[in-house]
Amino acid sequence: MSRRKKIALVLLGVLLVSQAPFAWRRHRLGRLRAAVAELNARRAPDAGGDAFVDYAGVFHVHSALGGHSEGRPEEIVRAARANGLAFAVMTEHPAAGVNTAEATLRGEHGGVLFLNGSELVARGGERLFVVPGFATPAPDADSLTLPELITRAKAEGRLALLAYPEQLRQWPPGGYDGVEVYNLYTNARAINYARLFFDGLWSYASHPELLFATFYERPGDNLRRWDEANAAGAARASIVAGNDAHANVGFDLEWPGGGKLFGVRLDPYERSFRVVRNHVLLRRGEPVSAESVLEALRAGHGYVAFDIFGDARGFRFSAEDGAGLKTMGEEATLTAGGAVRLRARAPVECRMLFFRDGEPFAEAAGVAEKELVVNRPGVYRVEAYLDQLGGFLRDKPWIISNPIYVR
Repeated sequence: MSRRKKIALVLLGVLLVSQAPFAWRRHRLGRLRAAVAELNARRAPDAGGDAFVDYAGVFHVHSALGGHSEGRPEEIVRAARANGLAFAVMTEHPAAGVNTAEATLRGEHGGVLFLNGSELVARGGERLFVVPGFATPAPDADSLTLPELITRAKAEGRLALLAYPEQLRQWPPGGYDGVEVYNLYTNARAINYARLFFDGLWSYASHPELLFATFYERPGDNLRRWDEANAAGAARASIVAGNDAHANVGFDLEWPGGGKLFGVRLDPYERSFRVVRNHVLLRRGEPVSAESVLEALRAGHGYVAFDIFGDARGFRFSAEDGAGLKTMGEEATLTAGGAVRLRARAPVECRMLFFRDGEPFAEAAGVAEKELVVNRPGVYRVEAYLDQLGGFLRDKPWIISNPIYVR
């Protein structure tokens, strides 16, 4: 064998060995897709069976109005309809010369309710979501501190939620309605793009949305700080997950002379809306309106779910005290006997991890329903895990509930 052929064989061997991990991940993603399909086929049609209806939507969506995106309204509407969403909250950046809060999508389009909001920047660089957005582009917003922005939003009766909380040096003492505890773009910043490039070569054509599973991480620090704020009693904050949808996350590889050779877009609107959603619980017969959705988000009547791994609709977390049944975001009172009954239900079997004041205190694996009797005041919530889906999702939650406050 000639020296040239030997070198070629060695190079081929190195190439094959170097690509083995990516081929194996493609195989695992295929198995994950099949497992998710089986799980959805087995889900209970309505695990709730109570006075509420579960509506799924997305939060933190941008169009071309505020920059950083070329997204058109019709693309966003089409993506929301394709995902069967009930609502979508737009959070446009202010822009010179245009009132982005007024110009963005709002009202019903294609059977989906759109709420017009703003993403504002405070003097120190902190960010705040305000819904509905300010009636003007708020030219003085960057001259206000975060507490001042919150005060202004609340004085005008608007929803105020902390954005990108991992960037806050110090959380404000209170006054805000909630926290963006998870952000898809922030999570994506942890991507190893060299590895993702080869994963994309192997898996993008067949499993584009499930590439998310290769870099998804639990937002542990944000959850800890949110739990601490609620447990301290200074705040009573609900959570949302931010899709941070711009349709601009990814990379392109171009030919030396120009022209695209290969491109990966991780967050086209339709895919971003499929990954993570905010579920709100409205009472049966209550219309899906701007007022009802905003009140549910404010009160914490709902939960966050990574629906890409399984349709979470029907999940419930409730508490029964002497006065009746309470849902997420509400307060339960210890009975004369000093007890409250907590109940979590999911549409499929999962592992449920229960927290009190941010600390795990109970766990149940392989269950679709779990009841606990608690006799201590505290802020209680639950996370659900789909361990049956395999290693990609080990210790990464499927569902994160809003809390129930036991007093």
